[in-house]
Amino acid sequence: MKVRLNGEPCEVREDASVLDVVAASGAEPEGRGVAVAVDGEVVPRGEWDEFELREGQRVEVLQAVQGG
Repeated sequence: MKVRLNGEPCEVREDASVLDVVAASGAEPEGRGVAVAVDGEVVPRGEWDEFELREGQRVEVLQAVQGG
């Protein structure tokens, strides 16, 4: 199935969860400072494993970085 991950097309398996897509994005799923929105709605971290994606959804994975 196809979704858009951070604005780019991404192929995922049919039963992919938000957690699967976070891992595919290269972000550390257990790391601090990671946030996810699906179709513009924030998905709480506790729901990532249960939140099953559907064809065509837009997923944004954001990771805070330190810098200066």
